Amino acid sequence: MGAEIERKYLLSAFPAEELANNELTQVSKQYIYQTYLAFSEDQEIRVRKLVDSSGESHYTHTFKFGHGMVREEIEYNITAPIYTQLLERTGLIPLEKIRTTLEAGGVTFEIDEYKQIDLLVVEVEFADLEAAQRFEAPSWFGRELGAEEEFRNKSMWVALQKK
Repeated sequence: MGAEIERKYLLSAFPAEELANNELTQVSKQYIYQTYLAFSEDQEIRVRKLVDSSGESHYTHTFKFGHGMVREEIEYNITAPIYTQLLERTGLIPLEKIRTTLEAGGVTFEIDEYKQIDLLVVEVEFADLEAAQRFEAPSWFGRELGAEEEFRNKSMWVALQKK
């Protein structure tokens, strides 16, 4: 298993000015459909359909274990027929978001704009815990959300199923 080390922050607005001033560089943009197949308090199994800006799709299957800034993660690609087979007849509603990946100074920022919820967040992944702890958020970041359960993708997805 690999470790996912990340910090997540609220955004009040997309950093358009920083992008226009070349303080940030856009790397990619994807539309993500995320569905959980099983979960417990500290584990989750999900699938994703990711559609890039050219319209090409690819699919992933992910297992995550743990809480907080450091979690264990196994993720691999699956085919469209397997993705479809896993979800057909479930009636599950995917969590939809647009992910814009930006870079600045060797740091990658993933901004998620949720489509069914009025929410904009940014995540930063790190190679190790020390780098995560040293990280100083830029001025365009809002408050850190890492410990807030309501902002976890799994929690938002569960709430979406109840609508």
